[in-house]
Amino acid sequence: MSPAARSLLLSAARRQRRRFSTEAPSSTPQQQLLPKGKRWDAVVIGGGHNGLAAAAYLARAGRSVAVLERRGVIGGAAVSESDLVPGFRFSRCSYLLSLLRPALIQELELERHGLKLLPRSPSSFTPCLDGRYLLLGPDAELNHSEISKFSENDAGAYPRYEEKLEKFCKLMDFVIDSPPPEMRHEYHLSMVDRMKDKVDKSVFWSKLLGIVMQQGQKDMVDFFDLLLSPASKILNNWFEGDVLKATLATDAVIGSMAGVHTPGSGYVLLHHVMGETGGQRGVWAYVEGGMGSVSSAISKAALEAGVEILTNAEVSQISVHHTSGKVQGVVLADGTEVLTSVVLSNATPYRTFVDLVPANVLPDNFLSAIKTADYSSATTKINVAVDRLPQFSCCKDFNPEGGPEHMGTIHIGSESMEEIDLAYREAANGVSSTRPVIEMTIPSVLDKTISPPVVGYDMLTPPDLEREFGLTGGNIFHGAMGLDSLFLMRPAKGWSDYRTPVKGLYLCGSGAHPGGGVMGAPGRNAASVVLEDLRTK
Repeated sequence: MSPAARSLLLSAARRQRRRFSTEAPSSTPQQQLLPKGKRWDAVVIGGGHNGLAAAAYLARAGRSVAVLERRGVIGGAAVSESDLVPGFRFSRCSYLLSLLRPALIQELELERHGLKLLPRSPSSFTPCLDGRYLLLGPDAELNHSEISKFSENDAGAYPRYEEKLEKFCKLMDFVIDSPPPEMRHEYHLSMVDRMKDKVDKSVFWSKLLGIVMQQGQKDMVDFFDLLLSPASKILNNWFEGDVLKATLATDAVIGSMAGVHTPGSGYVLLHHVMGETGGQRGVWAYVEGGMGSVSSAISKAALEAGVEILTNAEVSQISVHHTSGKVQGVVLADGTEVLTSVVLSNATPYRTFVDLVPANVLPDNFLSAIKTADYSSATTKINVAVDRLPQFSCCKDFNPEGGPEHMGTIHIGSESMEEIDLAYREAANGVSSTRPVIEMTIPSVLDKTISPPVVGYDMLTPPDLEREFGLTGGNIFHGAMGLDSLFLMRPAKGWSDYRTPVKGLYLCGSGAHPGGGVMGAPGRNAASVVLEDLRTK
């Protein structure tokens, strides 16, 4: 049978709806549908890592939960795919892990369910056209030696910079792991429940104030300076060397349609360094087997708790009662009705409220806020299978099995912040960047399970990311991460606590607080809000 014919058969087979299995394809069970007529305690739209996390927490609390995934594979953007180039496993969209919340890893026992992290050291490599290069990582001595090649002053300042950001990250931990203290919209709540809600809000602000007071006034002024300022201002205040500043500045622009001079890009800089691996702050890791192993581990925890997961199950509409305005369930693309009074959407806010919620249900001001939000993207993901490692002219010693320059993120087109900003300005003007900012990773240097000697590639532009993964505008964060779209403003002012104007409909994806990245916090936090609401019914 020819390769083309075989591809057609596989494509047709994947269109059949089936219950998800974490076993090898040869042992995949025969097609099974959800029990007909069953009413579920909750239904999750989308089998991305946040949706799976929310489902797992709800099921562990004794609720019956079904997850409906449009594609033939779970994971959303945290996915490994092996049919792009024969024999290879690609982390097709997201590609590194650090932001996944430690509490989630522990509570869902993800290591027991197969999650294995491969920390990178060094973690960053920036080759320069003039023959120099910069390596950075968790090794303080390496960092000092490498930065000293460009500036002795910067080498001394860098540990203080890391220490300052770590302080800010500790402040953010509480905010990230808590549902925003949004005012409740359910006026039917009893007086006792309303009082409890006020107490909960007071507890949140009291705890946050206590954390702020521990920081001290100077640190808090510095913190707000970081939140409000362009990344260029922050980095220029700390360092003098262009290559170091540009390498760090990539964290402020990756995934966003923004430049280093964009106000608020300093927060995105912080967002990308506030994770951890193995308890070590700011360390990013590859995941053995690719990023799909994250979703697989969460799905195994969910399945163990009793969650039903279906792939090739596309939701076409959320059913809302025409008089009460309450959720009744969802309708699949083939007309199947799934009954529930609680729906959690892991889709983008735009997809959820514009495409899935029936017309004339949502308030005009809310719908306008969702439609006018910034979903623009400057991201293109290219997955390449090669027959040998790249060799950099700035590195004299080349190891065909992989050297330090191959271990971490390789930054190309990032030798100065002005170079990065030029690439942004060209993209913002609607043309391809003359020298785009490239972050290149080679996970097979550490993870030998994913790459035989074959050559090929797969490319995902913003329209591809929207069509294939449902990412509105191709935005990998489900919407911009500017200051006007964070915390109490995400996804819209007045609706930051995962609840929505539709009674029984919740957001649990990256379009909700605290935003994008493979962190699981939106799913975990949303589940806690849903359980609270179910208890007060």
